Amino acid sequence: MNVDDIWNAIDEQRVRTADLLEQLTDDEWSRPSLCEGWTVRDVAAHLTLQQLTVVDLVRMALRHPGGVNTIIRESSRHRARQPTAELIADLRGMIGSRRHNVGITPLETMVDLLVHGQDIAIPLQRDLPMPPDAATAGATRLWSTRGTGKARVFADLPLDGFRLTATDAEWSSGSGPEVRGPISAILLLLSGRRAGLSRLEGDGAGELRRRLAHA
Repeated sequence: MNVDDIWNAIDEQRVRTADLLEQLTDDEWSRPSLCEGWTVRDVAAHLTLQQLTVVDLVRMALRHPGGVNTIIRESSRHRARQPTAELIADLRGMIGSRRHNVGITPLETMVDLLVHGQDIAIPLQRDLPMPPDAATAGATRLWSTRGTGKARVFADLPLDGFRLTATDAEWSSGSGPEVRGPISAILLLLSGRRAGLSRLEGDGAGELRRRLAHA
């Protein structure tokens, strides 16, 4: 994907996510997301914090001192105090803009949207499509940054010793017994989510599940 493709995917995913959020009941907004300790509202609020300047980040760090994940979590919870309609409007207001948080690329912005959208949809048993081409680019990015500073916002699952292969896209990485499935399930795995495990199969799938059960 080139940069125009990435921004188009970002816009499309923001539209899908905002449309989904508009359908949710008050009860669904308050339910737990896939992110441990985060509600659906917290995650939705986080998705409105994707155009931060250096000044914004400094203010957030002063308001919520701690590591990167602490700043992200507490800033999202602070933003989540806004009315539901305002959060949705903020997300829609970002459509068409090419601003992104300082220090990251549009690709990380896209990955954030794809993954956190599923953090909202999956526990609510709602459908939020994840385009295979965008998920493929996201999986490539997450695989290439495993164990680096750029990966520290996601849990690092023990995936060494397996070959991950997408069944609906041209993507494969790693070595060892094969674990195959939809690229969306692989992207979730690479971002530290176990929610897609049931959609994975192959010679290594059973061992991967056993390993993750004890991780």
